[in-house]
Amino acid sequence: MLHPHGPGLVPEPATTQAGGAPVRLADGATVLADPDLRPAARWWRHVTEEAFGIDLVPVAGPAADVVLALDESLAAGGYRLEVGAETHGAAVRIAAADLAGAHAAAQTLRQLAGPDAYRRASTARSGAAAAPTLPAVRIEDHPRFEWRGVLLDVARHFLPKHDVLRFVDLAAAHRLNVLQLHLTDDQGWRVQVHRYPELTRTGAWRRESTVGTWRTGSRDGRPHGGFYTQDDLREIVAYARDRGITVVPEIDVPGHVEAAVAAYPELGTRKARQEVRTTWGISQDVLDPSEGSLAFFRHVLDEVLDVFDTPWIGLGGDEVPTTLWRDSPRIVDRARTLGLLTEDGEPDVAQLHGWFVARLARHVSDAGRRAVVWDEAVSPLLPRDVVVTSWRGHAQGAAALAAGHDVVMAPEQAVYLDHRAGDHPAEPISVGFLRTVEDVYGFDPFPAALTVPDSGRTPGRLLGVQAQVWSEHLDSARRVDYATFPRLAAFAEVAWSPAADREPGSAASKEFLERLEACHLPRLDAYGVEYRPLAGPHPWQTRPGVQGYPRDLAAETVAGGWAGMGGWREDGGAENLPERTPADGSGVCEQGR
Repeated sequence: MLHPHGPGLVPEPATTQAGGAPVRLADGATVLADPDLRPAARWWRHVTEEAFGIDLVPVAGPAADVVLALDESLAAGGYRLEVGAETHGAAVRIAAADLAGAHAAAQTLRQLAGPDAYRRASTARSGAAAAPTLPAVRIEDHPRFEWRGVLLDVARHFLPKHDVLRFVDLAAAHRLNVLQLHLTDDQGWRVQVHRYPELTRTGAWRRESTVGTWRTGSRDGRPHGGFYTQDDLREIVAYARDRGITVVPEIDVPGHVEAAVAAYPELGTRKARQEVRTTWGISQDVLDPSEGSLAFFRHVLDEVLDVFDTPWIGLGGDEVPTTLWRDSPRIVDRARTLGLLTEDGEPDVAQLHGWFVARLARHVSDAGRRAVVWDEAVSPLLPRDVVVTSWRGHAQGAAALAAGHDVVMAPEQAVYLDHRAGDHPAEPISVGFLRTVEDVYGFDPFPAALTVPDSGRTPGRLLGVQAQVWSEHLDSARRVDYATFPRLAAFAEVAWSPAADREPGSAASKEFLERLEACHLPRLDAYGVEYRPLAGPHPWQTRPGVQGYPRDLAAETVAGGWAGMGGWREDGGAENLPERTPADGSGVCEQGR
């Protein structure tokens, strides 16, 4: 089905010219691919054969019905796709700048084949022809950003491997190219580490979970857990690579570590045996910033580096309350010994946060990779090659750019997809800011009013953008579907398509909603995605009786919780906002980050 403005692709290509007779790919159609582009061709053949019950035959040349050729004159990650032009005898011809461009073109070609291309088997009656028909079109396209990411939190609620692989497929279908896996947190440790087996034997399991906001004190009494073996993770990495996605593992330190401390109590500041955390929010329990803790996590990272071939390794570094450090004479003395002092010459335990993360970042760098941290971890000690993910707002990202760091913009007030998607009275576990499809589509990664301060250094680069799917309240793949889609489709267009005025109510926003509903939701339906309907949840998607905690961005801004466009003030930690802090020391945000 053609959209009035074209083939209804999401994200929208840079240029599209439609016209001419459609092309039918018959059973036995031949496919020729440049050797460098064969992974993309192989993936496209597989999903197309599966969906339509036909055979597509790879050939070595000199001609074929479908051709994927290398054209290094195109922009990085870009492609040109022609259907029906009969260029050099090919019914479909793709020219790609590189393998990334070929992966993007293959996803576009799948969309052109209609919703049935997203099924796992043909719906045609036995013996009937089911060959895909493609509209005649000429597309020239390239990505807006180098980093087009989505974070999936498998620490708070574990997702079985097959659900992670499915999420990879859906991210790739939207031309996203980075999947950050949040593998460790207070509520669970999900990655096998051979040297430290107790991390998964103990740290991967909790006795129960909080249902809804921690403010209700509601517990489900049901054990929860799971972890991925190293071979599971290698499989996920390879599966994602075959779809043009880089998997970035995140091992969060020195906060969000209760699961690790439950397994190895000597890592913690208290040195006391405890259980894996069963509730949400920010924990006061953080790592002892000792040489022993550093050695432990270097060993962990060595195994992570062996499993993941990504250029980037996430180290977290967010939400690190220093209360227990300040109360420990031993840790205060450590700060003094390391020369971490205030302007008055007093030991400053807060600087241990940046010192600890910087030491591990250097370990990652020494291994030939680059660390990725959340914006609280930025300090003068942080190596300049570390990538900073700005979650508290735009201003922190601008400051990190000024300090010379490459930056990924991921502000919670715009692209946290676990936040409530609507104000429908039956919205399930309504937490966080109201972020509708239109709101996400209107996300501006670098607003015109934002400036990079002059630090006297060469600024870093804005690598791109990332949406987050935190899972405190997403306890199954069905709940992940509901929170993520179709808002991830809106985010994907911001990340891929050329810059435009996408504010809610704009012409672009209205056109996107029409295109989404008419053309893209049927694709998600065919794939089996249980997305949130635009009008509100289906009855079976509601969670009656489970209390959320909605937040009001405008009210928080007026109350002074936000520093301009910069998110929570630096003094907005758990220990500094007692009116929003529960008795157990949980923090300012329902989700933490």
